[in-house]
Amino acid sequence: SFAYVNNDRLFEISKNIEIFTSLYRDVNIYYVDETQPGELMKTAIDGMLESLDPYTVYIPESRIEDYRFMTSGQYGGIGATIRKIEDRMYITEPYEDYPAFKSGLRAGDEILSIDGKPLKDLDSDEVSQLLKGQSGTKLTVEYIPLGEEKAKKVSFDRQTIKVNDVPFSGMINDNTGYIKLVSFTETASAEVKEAFVALKEKGMKQLVFDLRGNGGGLLREAVNIVNFFVPKGSLVVDTRGKIEEWNQKYFAQNNPIDLEIPIVVLVDGRSASASEIVSGSLQDYDRAVIVGATTYGKGLVQQTKDLYFNSKLKVTVAKYYIPSGRCIQKLDYAHRDESGVVTEVPDSLLKEFKTANGRAVMDGRGIEPDIHVDDEEVGHIIGSLFSNAVFFEYANNYRKSHPEIATAKAFTLSDEEYTNLTKLALSHELKYSTRTERLIEGLEKSAEQEKYLQFAEAELAALKEKLLPNPEKDIIRFKSQVKQLAENEIVARYYFQKGRVEASLNGDPVLAKGLEYLSAEKRNAVLKRK
Repeated sequence: SFAYVNNDRLFEISKNIEIFTSLYRDVNIYYVDETQPGELMKTAIDGMLESLDPYTVYIPESRIEDYRFMTSGQYGGIGATIRKIEDRMYITEPYEDYPAFKSGLRAGDEILSIDGKPLKDLDSDEVSQLLKGQSGTKLTVEYIPLGEEKAKKVSFDRQTIKVNDVPFSGMINDNTGYIKLVSFTETASAEVKEAFVALKEKGMKQLVFDLRGNGGGLLREAVNIVNFFVPKGSLVVDTRGKIEEWNQKYFAQNNPIDLEIPIVVLVDGRSASASEIVSGSLQDYDRAVIVGATTYGKGLVQQTKDLYFNSKLKVTVAKYYIPSGRCIQKLDYAHRDESGVVTEVPDSLLKEFKTANGRAVMDGRGIEPDIHVDDEEVGHIIGSLFSNAVFFEYANNYRKSHPEIATAKAFTLSDEEYTNLTKLALSHELKYSTRTERLIEGLEKSAEQEKYLQFAEAELAALKEKLLPNPEKDIIRFKSQVKQLAENEIVARYYFQKGRVEASLNGDPVLAKGLEYLSAEKRNAVLKRK
């Protein structure tokens, strides 16, 4: 295991292993109070790895199900998300056709106990661990269905849960297909291909490929997806590490499925890693127009090493470089400022690269979209509405009084219904702060110190009245955002994950801009095609 380490470093490693081993033993033997050896070791490991990068992590045996979910999209459980609200545990979303859903559990149902164990003093993470387990094992859930008062019990088997990488695909007009990809697990490329072929059969002549919010996953799945749209033999990604075995070039190995169809790829600041390989490679080959906001900037590759007692180490082993030769890694974890904060690669070290058609692209800053669509400033009231579970509570109330609603695409709240939502929201104590508020506080403090405040107290009071957080005004000021999020939560009660994605496309400015650049004239102008 030390084959790649020179003698000096090997001595340094061996010496420090002995120091740590003796220190760890003596602390656990001699410390005045009882210690928890497992917790001490995990704290030590986590602290050590935290000094490297956030992607190099220790995975104890107790978290193997979480690791399995990250890599395969699978875990053993009931197929539902949960949330604790005011000391009560609720189902927030069941996945269609999985045990919780098939057993009748729905969003808004309150869970009282699992296998007779009361949940009152447990947090969401602890309850989640109780719900997870090996496929085929039985559990009993005691719960109060939404809108009822009497508790029920239901017993069913856990199942291998596979969350779809493609939660929704469909035709958004007569000739435009849409595919939403949310992760890159082992089935990502297969699901994208299946969706693509189905849309072609429905008459798709152009594609919107949505990678917004997709934090990445398996590199090979990214390579396979790029391969669908570029010629066999094309370089997709090149990985380079300290150790020779991590220096690899990944080429398109298969025949493509469509080299001509116009493609727009949607990205945002949460599109990372494998999402950046796909969007960046298609940009480098001038194969697609990239629309949205600058991506996250994660150009690092991880591998997993098995440790003793069924634990694992996920460790960064290389950086990846896309076809133009650029690495899009934004943060330089090898260098930190005097406060220990990781810094971005400085502008002076950024380099310019060229796409196939000679367009200039930069490294070190994620994927810059060809067409920028500025994100709308999210009202700070939104976070308070989420933390107070206002959307969840309103959707529960709505579901109780509405047996059915319009389609996911057509559903909308009336003005009267929005007024009811406003009343519910304002019945909560909505606390939040804004940058404007902090600036005014700073201005007031400075004015007082410099003896100017006494001359402008009335004016400053009037300014504070207009600009400081005010839930009653902000819920009207940010009505479009609040309304859309409430509609999305309600739609999920009736049409689940697919409906949630479909509803989110209503009035989507990034999608609207993307559709513009499917036209031959605009697309060719951006990609410098003749």
